[in-house]
Amino acid sequence: MEATTPLIDRKTLEAGAGPFSRFEWMMARRFVTARRSERFVSVITWISVIGITLGVATLIIVMAVMNGFRQELLDKILGINGHVIIYPADTAFTDYAEVAARLNALPDVVRAVPLAESQVMASGAGAAAGVLLRGIRPDDIEAIESVADTLRQGSLVSFMGGEGLLIGLRLAQNLGVRIGDRVTLLQPRGEVTPFGVTPRVRAYPVTGIFEMGMAEYDSTFAFMPLEQAQSYLGLDGTVNAIEIFIEDPEEIDPVLAKIETAAERQIYTTDWRRRNATFFNTLQVERNVMFLILTLIILIAALNIISGLITLVRDKTADIAILRTMGTDRYAVLRIFFIAGASIGVAGTMVGLALGTLVCANIETIRQWISALTGTELFSPEVYYLTQLPAEMDPSEVFAVVAMALFLSFIATLYPAWRAAQLDPVEALRGE
Repeated sequence: MEATTPLIDRKTLEAGAGPFSRFEWMMARRFVTARRSERFVSVITWISVIGITLGVATLIIVMAVMNGFRQELLDKILGINGHVIIYPADTAFTDYAEVAARLNALPDVVRAVPLAESQVMASGAGAAAGVLLRGIRPDDIEAIESVADTLRQGSLVSFMGGEGLLIGLRLAQNLGVRIGDRVTLLQPRGEVTPFGVTPRVRAYPVTGIFEMGMAEYDSTFAFMPLEQAQSYLGLDGTVNAIEIFIEDPEEIDPVLAKIETAAERQIYTTDWRRRNATFFNTLQVERNVMFLILTLIILIAALNIISGLITLVRDKTADIAILRTMGTDRYAVLRIFFIAGASIGVAGTMVGLALGTLVCANIETIRQWISALTGTELFSPEVYYLTQLPAEMDPSEVFAVVAMALFLSFIATLYPAWRAAQLDPVEALRGE
C-alpha cells in the first residue's frame, strides 16, 4: 500500500495536538499544495482563487464607479443649481434684494442668489443651439465655484462691470465662437407691437468660457449680469426665482421652515431632491441591482471551492485514512479541510481587494489607455454627462464585500470538510 502523502509519525502528531494547531495548518498546506502527480487538484485550486479574486475586485470596482458617478453628478448639479429654490406665489419678486439679504442672514444658509432666467436660442458662426440663460448678480457669480473656478478662457472682469456673456466650453464649440466674438440671443416671447409679438434679438460679446466637466451643463448654460438679463428679458427690475445654497444639502427639511419665515412674503419652494428625484432614484436602483448581480460572481467562485475541495477529499482518501489510524479524530480532519478551503477564500479575497483598490485608484488612466488601444470612446460625455470616469471607494461597502466573500468562502468549505471527517478509514484502506 502506497500513500500519496508521506506519513506523519506519532510524535509529530501528538506534539501538534489541539484545535487549529500547527499540525493542522501544516497538513492543510500540504493538501492544498499539489505535487506533479496532482496537477489537476492544483488547477482547481487556482481556478477557485482566481474566481474569488475577480469577483471581489469586480464588485469593488463597479460599486466604486457607481458611487463616484453619483457623487460627481451630485456635486455638479448642486454646484450650479440651488439646494432650495423659492418662487413668488402672489406678486412678482420686486423685493428680491431684501428677501435675499434676510435669507443670507440665516445660520444654515450659505448664500441666496436671485435669478432672472429663460430659455433662449443662441446663434454663432453659422450654428445655433438652445440655451438656458441665467442673469445673476456679479457678486454672486464669484461665489459659484463651479463657474468662477472653471474658467478656461477669458475672465470675470467685464462680467463684474455689468456686461458680457459667460458660456460653457461645449456650447462655445457648438456655436463656433471664442472670446470676443458676439453671440446672438433670440427670445420668442418678445415685445408686443401693433403688428403682434416680436422676438427679442440682441447680440452680446463672449467674455468668458467655463468648463464644469458635466457635458449637459457645459453645452446649455449661459450667464450674464443680472441687470443686463432683466433688460433683455423684459423683467422690469424683477427676478424669476431665488436659489438658496445651504451647508448640508442632505438636511434640507429643518431649513425649509426657517426659509419660509425669513422670506416674509408668500412663496412656494422646491428643492434638489424633488427636481432630481427620478434621476437619483434610478441610480440607486441600478446600484442595488448591480450589487446583487455581481454577488453571483462571488457565489459561483464559492461553488468552485466546494467542487475543488470535494475533488481534494477524493484524491486524499488514503492520506485521510492513515491520519485517522494514527489517532487524528474526525474534528481534526474537519478543521484541516476547513483551513484548506478557507485559505483559498482568504487568499482570493485579499488579492481581489488589492486589485480592486489599484484599479479604482487609476480608473481614469486605465480608461484612457483602453480608449487609445481600441480607438473607441468608452465613456462618452454626451451619454454619461461627465467628462471623466469617477471612482469613489466607500469603506463600509468595501468591508461588506470583503466580509461577504469571506463568509461565502467559509460556508463553502463546510460540506467538503464534513465529508472528509465522515470518511471511514477501514473502507478507505480496503481498496488500497
